Amino acid sequence: MGDPRLILRSSYREFKGKNTAPILLEDDSSRARKSTKTGSGRSSSSGLEPYNGEWSAAQVAHLLKRISFGIQESEIEQLIPMGVDQAVDLVTNSNPNQSLPINNYTAYETDPYVEAGESWVHKPYGEGIEFLRVFSLKNWILESYMKSSLSIHEKMVLFWHNLIPTQFFLIEVANLSYAYYKILDDNALGNFREIIKRVTVDSSMLLYLNGAYNIKEAPDENYARELQELFTVGKGPNSKYTEQDVYEAARILTGWTIDVDAIIDEGRSVSYFEPEYHDQGDKTFSAFYGNRTISGKSGESGQDETDELIDMILDTNEAALYICRRLYNFFVYHEIDDDTEANVIAPLAEIFRTNNYEIQPVIRTLLKSEHFYDTANIGAYVKNPMDHTLGMLRTAEVPIPEDLEEQFDYVYQKYYLMNEAGMGIGDPPSVSGWQAYYQQPIFDKIWINADTLINRAQIQDYFIYGLMDVAKFVATLPNPEDPNRLIIDSNFLLQGITLDETVISDLKTVLLAGQQTDDYWTTAWNLYQNDPENEEYRSTVENRLKQLFRQFLQLSEFQLM
Repeated sequence: MGDPRLILRSSYREFKGKNTAPILLEDDSSRARKSTKTGSGRSSSSGLEPYNGEWSAAQVAHLLKRISFGIQESEIEQLIPMGVDQAVDLVTNSNPNQSLPINNYTAYETDPYVEAGESWVHKPYGEGIEFLRVFSLKNWILESYMKSSLSIHEKMVLFWHNLIPTQFFLIEVANLSYAYYKILDDNALGNFREIIKRVTVDSSMLLYLNGAYNIKEAPDENYARELQELFTVGKGPNSKYTEQDVYEAARILTGWTIDVDAIIDEGRSVSYFEPEYHDQGDKTFSAFYGNRTISGKSGESGQDETDELIDMILDTNEAALYICRRLYNFFVYHEIDDDTEANVIAPLAEIFRTNNYEIQPVIRTLLKSEHFYDTANIGAYVKNPMDHTLGMLRTAEVPIPEDLEEQFDYVYQKYYLMNEAGMGIGDPPSVSGWQAYYQQPIFDKIWINADTLINRAQIQDYFIYGLMDVAKFVATLPNPEDPNRLIIDSNFLLQGITLDETVISDLKTVLLAGQQTDDYWTTAWNLYQNDPENEEYRSTVENRLKQLFRQFLQLSEFQLM
């Protein structure tokens, strides 16, 4: 695909041609930048051998940008002394969200079943307010992302939500979408076999892909097809399941339905197996599945066929390979060449199978590998809208309001901004997930066009001038009084890559307001620190920092991770 920086700058020229403000990326074609990529001929022959190179702020920043939303100075300081093994073990511990989504929407509509501040989970269906409950659920998810600890957990939940999606607004029953999401949240670093078995019979999925209406007289192939095509074995050249396999899988899945009364009256997501709607005949599959026959069963035993189906699918080599490719696409790079398939994907898939589809060993091996820290993979793809927006908020530790109404509006606004940029949580555009993770050949470049660049620019300016406490942020850095260190340390938090001396010099000129000596900034900062209530001192520091960070965020490198 070529160097993403060149693609970004090409998009920016189109953006500038529309003569619309604000400016996002500078037209720096005449100036060379230091790149951590190998260039347009990207190549990497490294594999899963343990990484034993330098372990410094650059490598830690790369790890953090991939496994979380944004980077915080305290996280870099915590992980550097650990070394790669201990650091990866720490960030790959699971941390399910133990809180519950609440009624923070009373300013818009009264919920007859739920008081303000209480959870609507397991409360009766709210006629006319389910739309607001769904927004409350989305708020709860985004809030967990913004408050996330030093863990890959939230990114793994997002990975599964993209791989095995439903659409909250299409279902529009908040309790169902909450139950679906909790399956992913509770098992984010657990066992894939468990995830896919539970999602298969989840009420939300049964509605989303018509499984609740799948009966022996008219087997519905919708879920049976997506189970194989998108959720487990994919559409690669060696994924040779047949149309007959889809039909046979649909027959196996007949009989699963939902308990409408429990959903409406009790707010519980309940699915169950109805034997009379189940096809009790034998189901025989193609050579791809070893010509296996799953014997038909009667009564309640018919539901056991579902587990047998999923176990059969996961017995194929292609299932482990496919999930490992998708993990690679999400956490490392969007394209997989022959070397990567042989040196990374195949051995990862073997680890996956050997560990009975446990996810944690695979993730840990990948994040500890030489390949993950290969320079070809650093700053290698465009941030998705969540990494772009939530990363800024979390890096700057922008607080979420305590007041419920303000909280709802605050998080909703962030949701709206990311949705406009193409990534609304809870509602991937289709059962395939977000296009950036599968749409060849554009992949992650789909996030960048003239319209989304304007959107990103507006988000960045809103962040700098409306949300970020620039002085508080800088005060967390080791040497904020030194303009050189301030720029270098801020760069690692905001971008995580190395900038050349020319760019650093330009940024320093912005911070120093054209002054020639570093003392200008050092004096201004120390005056402010000694007398933070002095309006003149505060204004000088904040104005210089806002200009600096606006310039940081206008660099094309800021759009990459």
